[in-house]
Amino acid sequence: MVSVSVESAQQTEARLRRVIAAAELVVHDGVWCFEESPADRPPALTRDTLAVVRDGESWSALVPFAPEHDGAERFGVFSFHFPAGVDNSGFVGWLATRLKARLGTGVFVVCGSNRARGGIYDYWGCPIDLRDDALAVIRELRAG
Repeated sequence: MVSVSVESAQQTEARLRRVIAAAELVVHDGVWCFEESPADRPPALTRDTLAVVRDGESWSALVPFAPEHDGAERFGVFSFHFPAGVDNSGFVGWLATRLKARLGTGVFVVCGSNRARGGIYDYWGCPIDLRDDALAVIRELRAG
């Protein structure tokens, strides 16, 4: 269930610092990219496909970078699974703002849900060259 919090900026900051500390962080090895295919040809799902989204013109699958993806943007990917019952509302904007301010980069976020593991989870991507720097910011926030 999506939570709506009515709180001060200081309360939001404190809550989201608790959320990031409690979340399960996974760093996905390797380099990742979006593999595109036409709207009338959905991508094949493999064990390595992390996410698939589409618009009216194409499908986009988040997959490990391979030589045939030459020219595609290259990303580092990490993910968060949130414990059940934790109010993570505002988390994406909060963390994205911190990464932009500290590293000068934007991010992409693809969300999903797995009720057996607490509910919402997020895959985050940033330019591969900034992955370690992004993780350093995240670890700092997790440490408090």
